[in-house]
Amino acid sequence: MQEVGENETAVTEFVLIGWSGRPKARMGLMVFMIIAYLITVVGNGLIVVVVIADPRLHNPMYFFLCNLSILDLCMSSSGVPQSIANCMMDRPVISFPLCLTQLYTGLFFGTTECFLLAVMAYDRFIAISNPLRYMLIMNNTVCTVLASVTWFSAFMLTVVPCLAKPARFCGNNEVDHLSCEFKAVFKLICTDTSMSQISIFFTSTVTLVLPLGFILFSYMRILAAILRMKSGGRIKAFSTCGSHLAVVCMFYGTCIFTYLLPQNKNTRFVDKIISAFYGVLTPMFNPLIYTLRNQEVLGALKKLLSQH
Repeated sequence: MQEVGENETAVTEFVLIGWSGRPKARMGLMVFMIIAYLITVVGNGLIVVVVIADPRLHNPMYFFLCNLSILDLCMSSSGVPQSIANCMMDRPVISFPLCLTQLYTGLFFGTTECFLLAVMAYDRFIAISNPLRYMLIMNNTVCTVLASVTWFSAFMLTVVPCLAKPARFCGNNEVDHLSCEFKAVFKLICTDTSMSQISIFFTSTVTLVLPLGFILFSYMRILAAILRMKSGGRIKAFSTCGSHLAVVCMFYGTCIFTYLLPQNKNTRFVDKIISAFYGVLTPMFNPLIYTLRNQEVLGALKKLLSQH
């Protein structure tokens, strides 16, 4: 640490104490994260390769699915390897720049996924409610613009404000978590955080509540459109939308529990587990959900494997 004032010391590193004194729990968590990370890399990597390699999958739905797989690879790789290394130590130490980098990237990729899931819901709404004009409405330019706006908006809402007004840490440097999770690090800021809390509330509303509201509204319209279909078309529509809805429920459920619900001493340990897992489980389950329920992806994957 470095002295910055008479009674204050600037933080140059953080000590992650969230799982101190729990060696068996850490070892179990480490094994789980290693397996989950391998599945995440292989599963999402295969989706990206299959979508790019197979011309039959060059349509808006798989373009956004490819974006989601790339996003999941980035999200998982930004935090999981470091968390695996932290499980090997009782009191792991992480440098100040590395901790903030992990925090910023986690916020950025998580926010991007919120927006991307909303865009994917819009894509399914257009495909089911207006199938004859689907490829005309969701043309290459529109898809590229939607994906670019999703990534750019997330960057402007998360990374830019943090870099424009960096937080100041002094004194306590013990983070009650296995990684540099936002809520755990935010508690250690030694300056007035009233304006930051207002900004966080606004950002949380924009990134969580509004996209979720849009997704629910889109699926209400989708359900109404499906009910007007013939029985044969309903099954395929339900199968396609069911995969996306499963991902939405899993991702938003863990995020809302972590960031919006009030926490107390009884839920603190559960909060640590969910916070440690939601960045691991969602990227791992996304490729499994989309491939196991999607015959087009499975067919393209079998074709690609048979060629090699």
